[in-house]
Formats: sequence, structure tokens, C-alpha cells
Amino acid sequence: MPSKLPWRHLLLALAVVAVWGTNFVVIKVALAHLPPLLFGALRFALALVPAVLLLPRPAVPWGNLAAYGVLVGVGQFGLLYLAMRSQISPGLASLVIQTQVFFTIGLAMHFARERVAPYQWLALALAVAGIVVIATHTDGSTTVPGLAMVLVAAFSWASGNIVGKRAGRVNMLAYVVWSSAFAVPPLLALSLVFEGWPAVREGVMSADAATWGAVLWQSYANTLFGYAAWSWLLSRHPAATITPMALLVPVFGMGASAWLLAEPLPGWKLVAAALVMAGLALNLGWPGIRAALVQRG
Repeated sequence: MPSKLPWRHLLLALAVVAVWGTNFVVIKVALAHLPPLLFGALRFALALVPAVLLLPRPAVPWGNLAAYGVLVGVGQFGLLYLAMRSQISPGLASLVIQTQVFFTIGLAMHFARERVAPYQWLALALAVAGIVVIATHTDGSTTVPGLAMVLVAAFSWASGNIVGKRAGRVNMLAYVVWSSAFAVPPLLALSLVFEGWPAVREGVMSADAATWGAVLWQSYANTLFGYAAWSWLLSRHPAATITPMALLVPVFGMGASAWLLAEPLPGWKLVAAALVMAGLALNLGWPGIRAALVQRG
């Protein structure tokens, strides 16, 4: 696999992380009209149909698909949408959700007996310091319950990563599409129980073109295009070349939120972002840096 990205592949990778980052602003647009859990159900329903008719089911157990669908659909996005309705700003949400990297490492250490290297402990300490900075500031950008919900959402995402890893080498786009069948029913049921039929009906009736556009963006741009393009890039280049690009997701997320939603960026947010992203960068980049140093000498 070539380690250097052709410029067209670089642009495609940038397009994916831009879609994933600015998607947090899109979420906020949809939540202006739709109840969070209903929004999640609609997002996964449209990701499922009609794509499920075009993509063969991955050769994995139904239980694996169900676990991934519930963890990512309900645990990750259900909680993320609930928090983003009024408990945390889009920019901070795009940053805090990236802690899934460290939850994934912790779960891998527990279940697969993987060892955590010293640099990973340092990376985790930097990220935790950033989260502490966020937790100690209450200027309206976040609340403690909102921060907690996004951290649990990140843990659910990490748990989904472990389940997905156990699925083996599969078509990830087909895997996401088919697992969506197990995200829709619980999200819809939870919406009817906790948000209620009047709120569901009012949300659908009051939704404007921008709202439905946001739902479609979630389903097709964020899910289908994002996963398809990212998987295509990973199949053609080393993971160490592609995965560091994901560090730009919170950059796009915080930038888009500041530009389009006028979310303030005081010094403490920039410090928190620098700490979390430094931890992420260290975790992703140190193995490559160490290998380069060994080769030189």
C-alpha cells in the first residue's frame, strides 16, 4: 500500500472529515424541530432503506449486527442527540465524542488483554485534562449532565468498535446499513415512551425543508458517503496514513459551530481542545514517529 496520498485521495479524505465535523451543526438544525430520539430513528431508517436492498448482508451473526446497531444507534447517537438538544454546544460535542478513542483502548485492554503502552497513558492524561477543563466551566456551552451524556455516548461508540472488530473483515458500509435495522425499533419505541406521540406528531408536522435536509444529510452524507469513502481509502492506504486525518473532525466541528451558529470560542475552550487533540495526536502519531527515529538511528 502506498503511504503517500495522491491529491485526489487527500481531497476525498478531507471531504469525509469535513462532513463528519460540520455534521454537528447539521444535528443542531434538525433538533430545532424534531425530538432527539425520533430524529435518531429517522436517521437510521433512511440509512437502512433503500440501501439494504442493494447491499448483501455481511457474513456475521445476527447477534453481532444487533449489538452494533443498539450500541451505535441508541447508545451513541441517541445520547448524543439528547445532549445536543440543550445540554452541550455542537463544537464541544464534536470534541468530547472523540474520547471514544481512549474508551476503545480501555475496552481492548480488558477484553483482548491488549497492553497499554506508556505513551498511551500520557495521551489519556492529556485528554482527561481537557475534559476537566470543560467540566469546570459553565458558561452555557455545556452542563455536567450534557458532558456526562456525551462521554457515555463515546463509551457506547467504543463498545460498538469492539463489537465491529469481532465481526472481522467485512464490507463496513453494508455492516452499518444492516445493523441500522436494529437501531430503528428501540429508538422509535423510546421516542414514543419518553417523548410521547404528541411531540412526535408535532415534530414531524413542524419540520421544514431544512430539517428534512438535515435528516437526509445524517443518513446519506454522514453515514453512507462517510463510511463508504473512508473504507475505500483504508483499503488502498495504510491505516497510519488515513486515520490521523480524523483529528480534523473536531477542528471542522468547532470551526463550523463558531462560524454558522456563533458559538463563542473563549480561551478555555481552545485550551481544552488543544489538550484533547494533543492526546489524540500522540496516541495516533507516536508509533510512526518512534519507527522513524529507530530507522534513523
